[in-house]
Amino acid sequence: MHKRKLKRRHLIYYLRVYDKVTGTLLGHLADISPDGMMIVSESPVDAGAKFQCRMMLPRELKASQEILFSAQSIWTKKDVNPDFYATGFKIDNIAAADIQVMDILIDEFGFRD
Repeated sequence: MHKRKLKRRHLIYYLRVYDKVTGTLLGHLADISPDGMMIVSESPVDAGAKFQCRMMLPRELKASQEILFSAQSIWTKKDVNPDFYATGFKIDNIAAADIQVMDILIDEFGFRD
Protein backbone atom coordinates (compact mmCIF):
# COMPACT_ATOMS: atom_id res chain seq x y z
CA MET A 1 0.00 0.00 0.00
CA HIS A 2 1.25 3.47 -0.80
CA LYS A 3 1.77 5.63 2.27
CA ARG A 4 1.56 9.39 2.09
CA LYS A 5 3.53 11.63 4.42
CA LEU A 6 1.22 14.64 4.39
CA LYS A 7 -2.54 14.71 4.74
CA ARG A 8 -4.30 15.69 1.55
CA ARG A 9 -6.85 18.49 1.74
CA HIS A 10 -10.12 18.75 -0.16
CA LEU A 11 -10.72 22.11 -1.82
CA ILE A 12 -13.95 23.98 -2.43
CA TYR A 13 -13.06 24.04 -6.15
CA TYR A 14 -12.55 21.14 -8.54
CA LEU A 15 -9.60 22.71 -10.34
CA ARG A 16 -8.65 21.51 -13.82
CA VAL A 17 -5.36 19.63 -14.24
CA TYR A 18 -3.94 19.41 -17.77
CA ASP A 19 -1.14 17.48 -19.42
CA LYS A 20 1.11 20.43 -20.25
CA VAL A 21 2.68 18.64 -23.25
CA THR A 22 -0.53 17.64 -25.06
CA GLY A 23 -2.98 20.16 -23.55
CA THR A 24 -5.31 17.27 -22.68
CA LEU A 25 -7.46 17.57 -19.58
CA LEU A 26 -6.26 14.88 -17.15
CA GLY A 27 -9.13 15.54 -14.77
CA HIS A 28 -10.41 17.68 -11.92
CA LEU A 29 -8.57 17.99 -8.64
CA ALA A 30 -10.29 16.23 -5.75
CA ASP A 31 -7.62 16.65 -3.07
CA ILE A 32 -4.03 17.84 -2.81
CA SER A 33 -0.91 18.15 -0.69
CA PRO A 34 2.57 19.36 -1.71
CA ASP A 35 3.50 15.66 -2.19
CA GLY A 36 0.51 14.36 -4.13
CA MET A 37 -3.01 14.78 -5.43
CA MET A 38 -6.06 12.86 -6.50
CA ILE A 39 -7.92 13.76 -9.64
CA VAL A 40 -11.29 12.58 -10.93
CA SER A 41 -11.68 11.95 -14.64
CA GLU A 42 -13.96 10.32 -17.19
CA SER A 43 -11.18 7.95 -18.34
CA PRO A 44 -8.73 5.86 -16.33
CA VAL A 45 -5.08 6.93 -16.17
CA ASP A 46 -2.46 4.19 -16.47
CA ALA A 47 -0.59 3.59 -13.21
CA GLY A 48 3.06 4.58 -13.54
CA ALA A 49 2.46 7.15 -16.27
CA LYS A 50 4.44 10.40 -15.91
CA PHE A 51 3.06 13.81 -16.79
CA GLN A 52 4.13 17.42 -16.98
CA CYS A 53 1.09 19.04 -15.37
CA ARG A 54 -0.51 22.45 -15.47
CA MET A 55 -3.16 23.18 -12.85
CA MET A 56 -5.35 26.21 -13.39
CA LEU A 57 -6.03 28.21 -10.22
CA PRO A 58 -9.19 30.08 -9.20
CA ARG A 59 -9.34 33.78 -10.10
CA GLU A 60 -9.81 34.63 -6.45
CA LEU A 61 -6.27 33.43 -5.76
CA LYS A 62 -4.22 36.51 -6.57
CA ALA A 63 -0.83 34.77 -6.18
CA SER A 64 -0.78 33.06 -9.60
CA GLN A 65 -2.92 31.78 -12.47
CA GLU A 66 -1.45 28.30 -12.65
CA ILE A 67 0.93 25.83 -11.02
CA LEU A 68 3.35 23.75 -13.10
CA PHE A 69 4.77 20.45 -11.85
CA SER A 70 5.61 16.91 -12.88
CA ALA A 71 3.70 13.99 -11.41
CA GLN A 72 3.44 10.22 -11.71
CA SER A 73 0.18 8.30 -11.46
CA ILE A 74 0.36 5.73 -8.68
CA TRP A 75 -3.09 4.12 -8.79
CA THR A 76 -6.45 4.36 -10.57
CA LYS A 77 -9.82 3.02 -9.45
CA LYS A 78 -13.50 3.60 -10.08
CA ASP A 79 -14.69 6.71 -8.26
CA VAL A 80 -17.62 6.73 -5.84
CA ASN A 81 -19.59 7.87 -8.89
CA PRO A 82 -19.14 4.85 -11.22
CA ASP A 83 -19.14 7.14 -14.28
CA PHE A 84 -15.72 8.46 -13.24
CA TYR A 85 -12.25 7.29 -12.21
CA ALA A 86 -10.12 8.49 -9.31
CA THR A 87 -6.35 8.57 -9.79
CA GLY A 88 -3.68 9.19 -7.17
CA PHE A 89 -0.53 11.04 -8.23
CA LYS A 90 2.83 11.59 -6.59
CA ILE A 91 4.16 15.08 -7.31
CA ASP A 92 7.78 14.61 -8.36
CA ASN A 93 9.01 18.06 -9.23
CA ILE A 94 7.54 21.43 -8.30
CA ALA A 95 9.18 24.82 -7.88
CA ALA A 96 9.44 26.24 -4.36
CA ALA A 97 7.37 29.26 -5.44
CA ASP A 98 4.59 26.96 -6.66
CA ILE A 99 4.64 25.07 -3.33
CA GLN A 100 4.04 28.42 -1.62
CA VAL A 101 1.13 29.11 -3.98
CA MET A 102 -0.23 25.61 -3.24
CA ASP A 103 -0.03 26.30 0.50
CA ILE A 104 -2.01 29.54 0.00
CA LEU A 105 -4.54 27.62 -2.13
CA ILE A 106 -5.00 24.99 0.60
CA ASP A 107 -5.25 27.64 3.35
CA GLU A 108 -7.74 29.83 1.52
CA PHE A 109 -9.84 27.23 -0.31
CA GLY A 110 -9.40 24.01 1.67
CA PHE A 111 -12.12 22.45 3.76
CA ARG A 112 -11.41 22.66 7.47
CA ASP A 113 -11.44 19.36 9.31
